[in-house]
Amino acid sequence: MGLFDGLKRQLRSVIEWENPAPNALFEQWTDNGDEIKNASTLIVGPGQGCIFVYQGKVQAVYQDEGSVNLKTDNIPFWTTITKFMQFFESEHKVGIYFFRKTVILDQKWGTSSLIKYLDPTYKFPVGLRAFGNYSYRIKEAGSFFVNVVGSHGVFTTETMRSVIVSRLNQPLADFLATSHFGYLDIDANREEIAEGVREKMAAIFVDLGFEITDFRIEGTDFDEETLKRINRIADMTAEAQAAQAVGLDYAKIQQLEALREAARNEGGGAGMGMGLGAGISFGQNIAQAMNSNAAGTVTGNNPVVDPAEKLAQLKKLFEAELISADEYAAKKKAILDAF
Repeated sequence: MGLFDGLKRQLRSVIEWENPAPNALFEQWTDNGDEIKNASTLIVGPGQGCIFVYQGKVQAVYQDEGSVNLKTDNIPFWTTITKFMQFFESEHKVGIYFFRKTVILDQKWGTSSLIKYLDPTYKFPVGLRAFGNYSYRIKEAGSFFVNVVGSHGVFTTETMRSVIVSRLNQPLADFLATSHFGYLDIDANREEIAEGVREKMAAIFVDLGFEITDFRIEGTDFDEETLKRINRIADMTAEAQAAQAVGLDYAKIQQLEALREAARNEGGGAGMGMGLGAGISFGQNIAQAMNSNAAGTVTGNNPVVDPAEKLAQLKKLFEAELISADEYAAKKKAILDAF
């Protein structure tokens, strides 16, 4: 059987990539071993290319579809007969590697770790995750084979994804660091960011023999620490704006809110006493705040107080829910009774 297997191998005359797996990007032809018949015909199908490696060196890259006649030092039958005592092994080895020339579409990517950069608006480091899809194609098959495929008999799109994703974080971080897109700008500028990252990636991948033809960002997500900081800033900004709307500074609003929280404490006897004291202090602070902020035109040391202005400010405090309905009614009556 060994003799007939060797003869069959030597009689091989047509080499082609039949029914490649959907995820196969590069695949070595091993249909009948790595000895081929002299002047065998290589068939390169549509969307395919082929690399011919002979005696350990890349001899040719076939990009055009069609047929190619191959010539090696293997003479039909003679090699088989002379190598009979060596188990039909020839020293003239070849490697036929087929690859896809077509664009590989809609491959998913996601950042392998947090992208950290200084937010230009808030002036503190933020951590970003992102995900999307990309498309690519093999541009220089010889370089791709030497630099990426290497000794792999089969190189899949999944393996290629790990190559791309492992090199993605740095271009994305570099672009965000220089583009001045802050937390509030990321989602509105995804297309511009994606294009900038694609250009940076192109410089990295060109030496590996392939190119990114399309790169998209589908979504972003900031880490929990960043979100806490941003939310705290937003809350403080809203409180400061509310204070300005009722004619008080932010410090006074914080003081009144703290006293109000203390007044709500009703846990235990001591808590009730503290709540009562806080309630009294809360009312006094409201009165002080209203008196200081309701002052009108000052003539010497005698401020002229407008009751309508005090009532308007009191209403703002009530509408901002800084005082209750009962407190509002009582203070309103006190202001009217005083004039």
